[in-house]
Amino acid sequence: MKEISPVSTVDATIAVPGSKSLTQRALIAAALADGRSKLFGPLTSEDTDYTSQALGEMGITVQKENTPEDNCWQVEGQGGRIATPTREIFLGNNGTATRFLTSVATLGNGVFTIDSEERMRQRPIGPLMEALQGWGVEIRSVAGTGCPPLIINSHGLVGGTTILPEGKSSQYLSSLLLVAPYAARPAILEVRGEVLSKPYVLMTLSVMADFGIEVECNQDLTHFAIPQGCYRAMEYQIEGDASSASYFWAAAAITAGRVTVSNVPVPSLQGDAGLVPLLARMGCEISRQGEGITVQGRKHLEGITVDMGNMPDVVPTLAVVAAFAHGKTVINNIAHLRIKECDRLNAVVTELTRMGAQVEEHQDSMIIYGDGGVRLHGAVIDTYNDHRMAMSFAVTGLRVPGIQINDESCVAKSFPDFWERFTWLT
Repeated sequence: MKEISPVSTVDATIAVPGSKSLTQRALIAAALADGRSKLFGPLTSEDTDYTSQALGEMGITVQKENTPEDNCWQVEGQGGRIATPTREIFLGNNGTATRFLTSVATLGNGVFTIDSEERMRQRPIGPLMEALQGWGVEIRSVAGTGCPPLIINSHGLVGGTTILPEGKSSQYLSSLLLVAPYAARPAILEVRGEVLSKPYVLMTLSVMADFGIEVECNQDLTHFAIPQGCYRAMEYQIEGDASSASYFWAAAAITAGRVTVSNVPVPSLQGDAGLVPLLARMGCEISRQGEGITVQGRKHLEGITVDMGNMPDVVPTLAVVAAFAHGKTVINNIAHLRIKECDRLNAVVTELTRMGAQVEEHQDSMIIYGDGGVRLHGAVIDTYNDHRMAMSFAVTGLRVPGIQINDESCVAKSFPDFWERFTWLT
């Protein structure tokens, strides 16, 4: 259990680890490329370890140089050739890797089994399975639930037109796009319904373009024409993780302090950098410092109403800041938080309520009635084995005495040395 010490204010410049989302996308593109790629500044964490280990079992070598002087991974791409593993591929609670590597496995020639931890066995993957079946893939959910574990009888992608029946998880869409260039025929992908978390899809398209594959799509991101081709090996620089940066920006916001995150650029490929203008709407001052972003907090923050459909991973961060603001904050379009590492919508409401906040939970939204943090008090915070719960609620302890974080080691999923860097604020 980790107890947080309150501070009067913060004033710090911090670098965060590489973007988890960009690391996993670049790993897939480099693995499918023809030749050796170098990834600079990748994130080393539990999730990316699962991804790189699974790629190794599929015949792709990932050599890691993780030193303060040289954080570089060399990936020996096999031009889209995928070996059949000798055992099942286990991916923990890594939702991104489970979705991405399910599609990568379809490029092989043999039987692949993909499994995960218990929570991932409750997270749906049926829409991705249905779309892959439209490209000729034999895939089934072992338990018949539309969730892992999965068995894939791989013999390549036929291509042509397929339909993704819903776009609520951008990971389904990104997974399909990343492997589509290797289909036997040019691939067309249609998406039904609203596409949520669009910045993650745009990130995928940007990574694909950097590795040499340009995808045609409409403005709504519901129709994609993916050309046949092979990614080119390259040297690729990965941005600092905006989701990880959010906790330090939030710390500045609620303490009327100042934090510069030095390695999240402007503009950023990451949708979660969109938290910064939301903090500005609440009253913070934002500036650019070199290659980074500075947030200067204010003593009086105002509640806002916002659609967070495109930024689900920073909803807990915004909710925490809202508890210290004045007035009502309404966070809309977040039903997809219920299928994350935990039911994040319910978890955030539960833990803020435990601290004394007045919060309402609705099916696809939450409302926080802020009073400047006056009602908030110490509490033992449950993390639900969810890294983002641990890190966002750690921020509350900078203002509220007696905040203790259960199972603090869950941050290893995306930010292994979070607690060390967090102490720089205190």
